[in-house]
Amino acid sequence: MTVDLSKTLIVMPAYNEEAVIDQVLTEVYSTNPGITCLVVDDGSRDRTTQISSQAGAIVATLPYNLGVGGAMRVGFNYALANGFENVVQVDADGQHNPRDVARLVAELSDADLVLGARFAGSGDYEAKGPRKWAMIVLAKLLSRSAHAQLTDTTSGFRASGPRAVKLFAQHYPAEYLGDTVESLVIAARAGFVIKQVPVSMRARAGGTPSHSPIKATIFLARVGVAMLFAFLRPPVKEIGQSQL
Repeated sequence: MTVDLSKTLIVMPAYNEEAVIDQVLTEVYSTNPGITCLVVDDGSRDRTTQISSQAGAIVATLPYNLGVGGAMRVGFNYALANGFENVVQVDADGQHNPRDVARLVAELSDADLVLGARFAGSGDYEAKGPRKWAMIVLAKLLSRSAHAQLTDTTSGFRASGPRAVKLFAQHYPAEYLGDTVESLVIAARAGFVIKQVPVSMRARAGGTPSHSPIKATIFLARVGVAMLFAFLRPPVKEIGQSQL
Protein backbone atom coordinates (compact mmCIF):
# COMPACT_ATOMS: atom_id res chain seq x y z
CA MET A 1 0.00 0.00 0.00
CA THR A 2 1.41 3.38 -1.07
CA VAL A 3 -0.01 6.30 0.87
CA ASP A 4 1.25 9.87 0.73
CA LEU A 5 2.20 10.73 4.31
CA SER A 6 3.69 14.15 3.64
CA LYS A 7 0.62 15.89 5.13
CA THR A 8 0.33 13.51 8.06
CA LEU A 9 1.77 14.21 11.50
CA ILE A 10 2.37 11.43 14.00
CA VAL A 11 1.83 12.73 17.52
CA MET A 12 3.49 10.63 20.21
CA PRO A 13 2.67 11.52 23.83
CA ALA A 14 5.56 10.37 26.01
CA TYR A 15 6.08 10.25 29.76
CA ASN A 16 9.36 8.86 31.07
CA GLU A 17 9.97 6.69 27.99
CA GLU A 18 13.77 6.98 27.71
CA ALA A 19 14.13 3.18 27.76
CA VAL A 20 12.31 2.64 24.48
CA ILE A 21 11.57 5.92 22.66
CA ASP A 22 14.65 5.69 20.41
CA GLN A 23 13.65 2.20 19.24
CA VAL A 24 10.06 3.27 18.62
CA LEU A 25 11.04 6.35 16.61
CA THR A 26 13.54 4.36 14.55
CA GLU A 27 10.77 1.96 13.57
CA VAL A 28 8.32 4.79 12.86
CA TYR A 29 10.69 6.44 10.39
CA SER A 30 11.82 3.20 8.74
CA THR A 31 8.26 2.02 8.06
CA ASN A 32 6.72 5.38 7.09
CA PRO A 33 8.92 7.21 4.57
CA GLY A 34 8.26 10.96 4.52
CA ILE A 35 6.43 11.03 7.85
CA THR A 36 6.88 13.80 10.42
CA CYS A 37 6.75 12.88 14.10
CA LEU A 38 6.07 15.20 17.02
CA VAL A 39 6.95 13.79 20.43
CA VAL A 40 5.11 15.59 23.21
CA ASP A 41 7.22 15.06 26.32
CA ASP A 42 4.52 15.21 28.95
CA GLY A 43 6.53 16.39 31.94
CA SER A 44 9.06 13.54 31.92
CA ARG A 45 11.75 13.41 34.59
CA ASP A 46 14.16 11.41 32.43
CA ARG A 47 15.93 11.91 29.07
CA THR A 48 12.85 11.47 26.86
CA THR A 49 13.25 14.90 25.28
CA GLN A 50 16.95 14.56 24.49
CA ILE A 51 16.68 11.04 23.09
CA SER A 52 13.64 11.91 20.95
CA SER A 53 15.42 14.92 19.47
CA GLN A 54 18.52 12.87 18.71
CA ALA A 55 16.32 10.29 16.96
CA GLY A 56 15.04 12.97 14.56
CA ALA A 57 11.68 13.86 16.09
CA ILE A 58 10.31 17.33 16.67
CA VAL A 59 9.83 17.66 20.42
CA ALA A 60 7.39 19.74 22.45
CA THR A 61 8.41 19.62 26.11
CA LEU A 62 5.69 20.32 28.68
CA PRO A 63 6.76 21.65 32.09
CA TYR A 64 4.46 19.25 33.94
CA ASN A 65 2.32 16.21 33.23
CA LEU A 66 -0.99 17.00 31.50
CA GLY A 67 -1.96 13.46 30.55
CA VAL A 68 -2.50 12.04 27.07
CA GLY A 69 -5.44 14.33 26.26
CA GLY A 70 -3.49 17.50 27.04
CA ALA A 71 -0.49 16.24 25.10
CA MET A 72 -2.64 15.39 22.10
CA ARG A 73 -4.24 18.83 22.09
CA VAL A 74 -0.72 20.27 21.79
CA GLY A 75 -0.22 17.95 18.83
CA PHE A 76 -3.45 18.93 17.08
CA ASN A 77 -2.61 22.62 17.44
CA TYR A 78 0.90 22.02 16.09
CA ALA A 79 -0.62 20.23 13.09
CA LEU A 80 -2.94 23.14 12.34
CA ALA A 81 -0.20 25.73 12.70
CA ASN A 82 2.16 23.84 10.40
CA GLY A 83 -0.10 22.76 7.53
CA PHE A 84 -0.65 19.08 8.38
CA GLU A 85 -4.01 17.66 7.33
CA ASN A 86 -4.01 14.43 9.34
CA VAL A 87 -2.86 13.43 12.81
CA VAL A 88 -2.08 9.86 13.88
CA GLN A 89 -1.64 9.11 17.56
CA VAL A 90 1.04 6.51 18.25
CA ASP A 91 2.04 5.33 21.72
CA ALA A 92 5.65 5.87 22.77
CA ASP A 93 5.94 2.47 24.46
CA GLY A 94 6.02 0.34 21.30
CA GLN A 95 2.56 -1.24 21.62
CA HIS A 96 1.31 0.29 18.37
CA ASN A 97 2.78 -1.14 15.17
CA PRO A 98 3.97 1.77 12.98
CA ARG A 99 3.39 -0.38 9.88
CA ASP A 100 -0.35 0.16 10.43
CA VAL A 101 -0.11 3.97 10.21
CA ALA A 102 -0.55 4.03 6.41
CA ARG A 103 -3.59 1.73 6.68
CA LEU A 104 -5.30 4.10 9.11
CA VAL A 105 -4.49 7.15 6.98
CA ALA A 106 -5.78 5.44 3.83
CA GLU A 107 -9.18 4.98 5.48
CA LEU A 108 -9.44 8.74 6.03
CA SER A 109 -10.39 9.03 2.35
CA ASP A 110 -14.00 8.46 3.41
CA ALA A 111 -13.89 8.96 7.18
CA ASP A 112 -13.04 11.69 9.68
CA LEU A 113 -11.74 9.43 12.43
CA VAL A 114 -10.26 5.93 12.09
CA LEU A 115 -9.59 3.69 15.07
CA GLY A 116 -7.04 0.91 15.19
CA ALA A 117 -9.16 -1.79 16.83
CA ARG A 118 -7.68 -4.58 18.95
CA PHE A 119 -10.86 -6.67 18.99
CA ALA A 120 -11.71 -6.76 15.30
CA GLY A 121 -10.20 -10.04 14.14
CA SER A 122 -6.47 -9.26 14.18
CA GLY A 123 -3.97 -10.29 16.84
CA ASP A 124 -4.54 -12.03 20.14
CA TYR A 125 -5.01 -9.10 22.53
CA GLU A 126 -7.66 -9.93 25.12
CA ALA A 127 -9.14 -7.96 27.98
CA LYS A 128 -10.37 -9.86 31.00
CA GLY A 129 -12.71 -9.48 33.96
CA PRO A 130 -14.49 -6.18 34.75
CA ARG A 131 -12.32 -4.37 32.21
CA LYS A 132 -13.62 -6.61 29.43
CA TRP A 133 -17.28 -6.07 30.32
CA ALA A 134 -16.83 -2.33 30.73
CA MET A 135 -15.25 -2.15 27.29
CA ILE A 136 -18.10 -4.17 25.75
CA VAL A 137 -20.69 -1.81 27.22
CA LEU A 138 -18.76 1.26 26.06
CA ALA A 139 -18.42 -0.20 22.57
CA LYS A 140 -22.16 -0.86 22.27
CA LEU A 141 -23.10 2.62 23.47
CA LEU A 142 -20.63 4.39 21.22
CA SER A 143 -21.42 2.21 18.19
CA ARG A 144 -25.00 3.40 18.44
CA SER A 145 -23.95 7.02 18.79
CA ALA A 146 -21.45 6.84 15.92
CA HIS A 147 -23.73 4.79 13.64
CA ALA A 148 -20.82 2.40 13.10
CA GLN A 149 -19.71 -0.96 14.41
CA LEU A 150 -16.97 -0.21 16.92
CA THR A 151 -15.35 -2.88 19.05
CA ASP A 152 -12.47 -0.99 20.68
CA THR A 153 -13.51 2.46 21.82
CA THR A 154 -10.58 2.83 24.24
CA SER A 155 -7.90 2.36 21.59
CA GLY A 156 -5.42 5.23 21.50
CA PHE A 157 -4.12 4.19 18.07
CA ARG A 158 -6.17 6.41 15.77
CA ALA A 159 -6.02 8.70 12.76
CA SER A 160 -7.83 12.04 12.60
CA GLY A 161 -8.63 13.73 9.29
CA PRO A 162 -8.80 17.49 8.58
CA ARG A 163 -12.23 18.10 10.12
CA ALA A 164 -11.34 16.18 13.27
CA VAL A 165 -7.98 17.92 13.62
CA LYS A 166 -9.67 21.33 13.58
CA LEU A 167 -12.27 20.29 16.13
CA PHE A 168 -9.90 18.45 18.47
CA ALA A 169 -7.42 21.33 18.53
CA GLN A 170 -9.96 23.17 20.68
CA HIS A 171 -12.11 20.47 22.21
CA TYR A 172 -9.98 17.38 22.85
CA PRO A 173 -10.73 16.06 26.37
CA ALA A 174 -7.83 16.05 28.81
CA GLU A 175 -9.19 13.60 31.42
CA TYR A 176 -7.83 10.05 31.62
CA LEU A 177 -9.63 7.97 28.95
CA GLY A 178 -11.59 11.08 27.99
CA ASP A 179 -9.02 11.33 25.21
CA THR A 180 -10.37 8.06 23.83
CA VAL A 181 -14.00 7.58 24.85
CA GLU A 182 -15.21 11.16 25.28
CA SER A 183 -13.45 12.24 22.10
CA LEU A 184 -15.55 9.66 20.23
CA VAL A 185 -18.69 11.16 21.75
CA ILE A 186 -17.60 14.61 20.58
CA ALA A 187 -16.80 13.34 17.08
CA ALA A 188 -20.04 11.37 16.76
CA ARG A 189 -22.19 14.27 17.92
CA ALA A 190 -20.42 16.56 15.44
CA GLY A 191 -21.62 14.23 12.67
CA PHE A 192 -18.20 12.85 11.82
CA VAL A 193 -17.78 9.54 9.99
CA ILE A 194 -16.00 7.10 12.32
CA LYS A 195 -14.50 3.80 11.18
CA GLN A 196 -12.20 1.15 12.55
CA VAL A 197 -9.59 -1.16 11.07
CA PRO A 198 -8.25 -4.30 12.78
CA VAL A 199 -4.72 -4.02 14.18
CA SER A 200 -2.51 -6.18 16.35
CA MET A 201 -1.20 -4.64 19.54
CA ARG A 202 2.21 -5.61 20.84
CA ALA A 203 3.63 -6.00 24.33
CA ARG A 204 5.04 -2.85 25.87
CA ALA A 205 8.68 -2.61 24.75
CA GLY A 206 9.97 -0.91 27.89
CA GLY A 207 9.36 1.63 30.61
CA THR A 208 6.69 1.45 33.29
CA PRO A 209 2.91 1.56 32.67
CA SER A 210 1.34 4.70 34.09
CA HIS A 211 -1.60 2.79 35.59
CA SER A 212 -2.06 -0.66 37.07
CA PRO A 213 -4.80 -2.99 35.73
CA ILE A 214 -6.85 -2.37 38.88
CA LYS A 215 -6.63 1.40 38.49
CA ALA A 216 -7.43 1.08 34.80
CA THR A 217 -10.60 -0.86 35.65
CA ILE A 218 -11.64 1.80 38.16
CA PHE A 219 -11.07 4.54 35.60
CA LEU A 220 -13.08 2.63 33.00
CA ALA A 221 -16.02 2.66 35.41
CA ARG A 222 -15.53 6.36 36.02
CA VAL A 223 -15.29 7.13 32.32
CA GLY A 224 -18.64 5.40 31.83
CA VAL A 225 -20.16 7.98 34.15
CA ALA A 226 -18.20 10.76 32.44
CA MET A 227 -19.53 9.57 29.08
CA LEU A 228 -23.10 9.99 30.32
CA PHE A 229 -22.31 13.58 31.22
CA ALA A 230 -20.68 14.01 27.80
CA PHE A 231 -23.96 13.02 26.15
CA LEU A 232 -25.81 15.52 28.33
CA ARG A 233 -23.60 18.40 27.23
CA PRO A 234 -24.54 20.44 24.15
CA PRO A 235 -22.87 19.03 21.02
CA VAL A 236 -19.68 20.76 19.90
CA LYS A 237 -20.15 22.22 16.46
CA GLU A 238 -17.56 21.61 13.78
CA ILE A 239 -14.97 24.37 13.62
CA GLY A 240 -15.06 26.37 10.40
CA GLN A 241 -11.93 27.70 8.74
CA SER A 242 -12.92 31.26 9.64
CA GLN A 243 -12.92 30.33 13.34
CA LEU A 244 -9.33 29.10 13.40
